[in-house]
Amino acid sequence: MSSAEQARWFSEHVHPHEPALRAYLSRRFPSLPDHDDLVQETYARLLRVEDPARLAHPKAFLFTTARNAAIDLFRRRHVHPHDSLADSEGLIELPLLDTPLTIAETLERRQRREALTAALSALPERCREVMLLRYLDGCSGKEIAERLGISLGTVKGHLLKGVRDCARYFESRGLVEAAPAMKEPS
Repeated sequence: MSSAEQARWFSEHVHPHEPALRAYLSRRFPSLPDHDDLVQETYARLLRVEDPARLAHPKAFLFTTARNAAIDLFRRRHVHPHDSLADSEGLIELPLLDTPLTIAETLERRQRREALTAALSALPERCREVMLLRYLDGCSGKEIAERLGISLGTVKGHLLKGVRDCARYFESRGLVEAAPAMKEPS
């Protein structure tokens, strides 16, 4: 695809969705400080697609690419903590060297991840889907209800069941201490 064709495709299939994309990023990732950078990264990723005209659903691809770029940004932030140093022009952020995990820490993380995966796998399909949308994708209860075509009350019920069943799963395997029983008010 020539650069002129690519520019035309971009202006017809991507650029009209920018306001909706910005609203989505603001709603979905409110803790990110600069959505402009995320939009630019999304556009850069789209421009690297060999033949974007072959995309069946460019808008869906745009939003998915933006979501992935945001998740990548969160991962980079988590993996590379920063310290701020003052200089005469303001703040400079310098990445700290990560201290390598010990073998025990690596194994513990792996075991926790496997236990969480197993606990989620044990949930009924719809309950698992609601839990993943809430805790992995960060969707609100209202967004989950709209996306799955169920009531907000049903979403809340699935979340309650999911959290309760996962806690029981962890307790039964000795991964967490059992919570003390709550007394009914008199």
